Amino acid sequence: MVTGTEILNHVHQLRRYARLLCGNAVDADDLVQTTLEKAVRHTHRFREGRDLRVWLFAILHNTFKSAIRENRSRRDRETLWFESGAGSVSGGQEISAELSRVLAAIDDLPPQQREVLLLVSVEGFSTEEIAYTMDIPVGTVRSRLARGRELLRRTLQHGSTVHPLTIVGGRDAR
Repeated sequence: MVTGTEILNHVHQLRRYARLLCGNAVDADDLVQTTLEKAVRHTHRFREGRDLRVWLFAILHNTFKSAIRENRSRRDRETLWFESGAGSVSGGQEISAELSRVLAAIDDLPPQQREVLLLVSVEGFSTEEIAYTMDIPVGTVRSRLARGRELLRRTLQHGSTVHPLTIVGGRDAR
């Protein structure tokens, strides 16, 4: 049986992904707290031999999707994101400006493509782990990933002052 300590070992990774999904620390922390509560409450549902991290990310993903279904508007998340200062660029630095542009382009991706891209590129999940987390076929994951990468490349191709962006990640990325 999984313990609370084992679950808490994944808080940093959950917070990072939640922050990328939510766009601000307040909503991300709420999402992680809800995820942890559900995980602790339902430890009996965790099957031994499974990857605990993938199970926790599945809970986080499903909790996030439920929140979206409850009419949490994108405009509210963007407003909070900009109010928190996450969208600001300091000192006109070229790299900071490019990073802001990349983050905005990622935020503009269709949600399904954005989620898959973040799980691969930021969290290092394999397509199989993402399929389990999102409860979709592996082929769908690969398709969303390819389309998301291509859309991001096309979006960022225009006006870039920095070397071309290479989007990689995940254990099965080539």
